[in-house]
Amino acid sequence: QVQLVDSGGGLVQAGGSLRLSCAASGRTFRSYTMGYFRQAPGKEREFVAAINWSGDNTRYADSVKGRFTISRDNAKNTVYLQMIGLKPEDTAVYYCATSVSGSFFSYDFWGQGTQVTVSS
Repeated sequence: QVQLVDSGGGLVQAGGSLRLSCAASGRTFRSYTMGYFRQAPGKEREFVAAINWSGDNTRYADSVKGRFTISRDNAKNTVYLQMIGLKPEDTAVYYCATSVSGSFFSYDFWGQGTQVTVSS
């Protein structure tokens, strides 16, 4: 069992920045792929970014490339999503997730989510 705690969301003006954090429990955190997803009101959850266990392989949705950066600190069992150049369409609840198998496409455990609101 892995427990994930999302934090760092808030209200920001368009063009601003936020850094989300996801703290994970468990000694084997360093072996997991970690991902971020988001869900806007009335829309389905969508993939945002992912990072492999060592941090040397990352993937991003086209809509956030060049603006968001995912990173991890295995010593702190924490993954981060740095977001710059935020747009109103980035408004959503953001969730971190972990893939025990290491896959970038299948996730097993989810955080509770953190709200990001970008005003125009």
